[in-house]
Amino acid sequence: MPGWVPIIGVLITLFVLGFTGAPLLVWAIAGAAALSGFGAPVWVWAVYGVLVVLFNVTPLRRALLSSSVMKTMEALQFLPTISETEQTAIDAGTVWMDAELFSGKPDFNKTLDQLYPELSDKEQAFLDNEVETLCAMVDDWDIHQRGDLPTKAWDYMKEKRFFGMLIPEEYGGLGFSAEARSAVVQKLGTRSTPLSITVMVPNSLGPGELLLHYGTDEQKDHYLPKLAHGDMIPAFALTEPNAGSDAGAMESRGEVFRGDDGELYVRLNWTKRYISLAAISDVLGMAFKLRDPDNLLGKGEDLGITCALVPSDADGVKLGRRHDPLGIAFYNCPTEGEDVVLPIDAIIGGADGAGRGWAMLMDALSAGRGIMLPAQSTGGLKYFARVAGAHAAVREQFGLSIGKFEGIEEPLARIAGYAYILEAARKYTNGAIDSGEKPSVVSAIMKYQATEMQRDGVNDAMDILAGNAISRGPNNLLAFAYQGTPISITVEGANILTRTMMI
Repeated sequence: MPGWVPIIGVLITLFVLGFTGAPLLVWAIAGAAALSGFGAPVWVWAVYGVLVVLFNVTPLRRALLSSSVMKTMEALQFLPTISETEQTAIDAGTVWMDAELFSGKPDFNKTLDQLYPELSDKEQAFLDNEVETLCAMVDDWDIHQRGDLPTKAWDYMKEKRFFGMLIPEEYGGLGFSAEARSAVVQKLGTRSTPLSITVMVPNSLGPGELLLHYGTDEQKDHYLPKLAHGDMIPAFALTEPNAGSDAGAMESRGEVFRGDDGELYVRLNWTKRYISLAAISDVLGMAFKLRDPDNLLGKGEDLGITCALVPSDADGVKLGRRHDPLGIAFYNCPTEGEDVVLPIDAIIGGADGAGRGWAMLMDALSAGRGIMLPAQSTGGLKYFARVAGAHAAVREQFGLSIGKFEGIEEPLARIAGYAYILEAARKYTNGAIDSGEKPSVVSAIMKYQATEMQRDGVNDAMDILAGNAISRGPNNLLAFAYQGTPISITVEGANILTRTMMI
């Protein structure tokens, strides 16, 4: 037994060092002590000394060890390769508080010293007046029965520029902050999911935002006022039957050619699906792979993913029958294009924007993921808290309000806690965006966590309302929310993708 004591001591020492993350120098000292205890010969000490120097002197370690290991791994093709589209996604956006969160030693004073935005007087007035008026115009049950918003709601949204919240005032829009856009979508979502989605789409990733950041002056002057006033309804076409998360697999194609008039044109062919608002759109933001076989733009033959503006009534454009996204009555449909010819200036950013489409999309999404879906989820949690809380107060069983039973208190507390967390996170993230950040990692975390919390919250609310939640009708306050929750889980990067690849 005594012979095992040193070995057990060594094992315990190794465990402690590994568990505490001890620096290499401490490991070296512990190793020297072990060698001394075991009476190691001189040659072992010599080898050990070389290893200690090699591992502890950083320049030597990098030059003699790390570089050799990396070269060997590359030669054996052991490491996975990163595609251009993946690298663009990784490089998109800015590093914000995620640097602190993932450092392992966050500076909490720094994380707390960030902007928590407030609505301007104009934004608050819009929320108190126009948004409330719009909510009063719609009945969610009626919307789902007829499959559309009432005409008066469409007219009012256009008149009051609900579709132009992100467009600056100089182009006729409202020029609202991220916090204001988030607050509007949050409120609308508590009234009707189709209503909030209809307002959300033009104010998130799409022609308006892409034009604002990357369009030419001529494109901005032509399109932005029309988009702001609802004279044009936009849609953005990215997803295809064989290309969703893997945009590199995109099969939609564009080809540059010179027309008989000597001008440059693009001929497009595409098949897209799951495109929100496409069925009623006036302009499609189209993502496709562009080729220039004659190098007319001087950038080579394969230019890569490009974004262009396609009039929905152009020759060759086909807008398919509406999809039925879980019975939620917002416009969503496939679209196809066959030999659609557009001038080269249809590319967002003009000829200079050719091949820059994926970078544009990733840069826009790096902030956009943190605004709209988290807003809808936050509004959902607040709504569930109110509905389930009221039901628990008035519903009695066994002579008591069911809200007094611990089995009901638990899910109610969880809903309330999630609502508190999301409201704080929503404002925190919007503060970063309104400060000019494009926090891609934080936005992905927000999208994932918010929609997952909404899923948990609606399940809890369904349990509390029980039979009142499962019988559909005008007085059911949860059925459509429960029905539509997987939609927000799926879009802007399905949650499995968001968790495993983005974050």
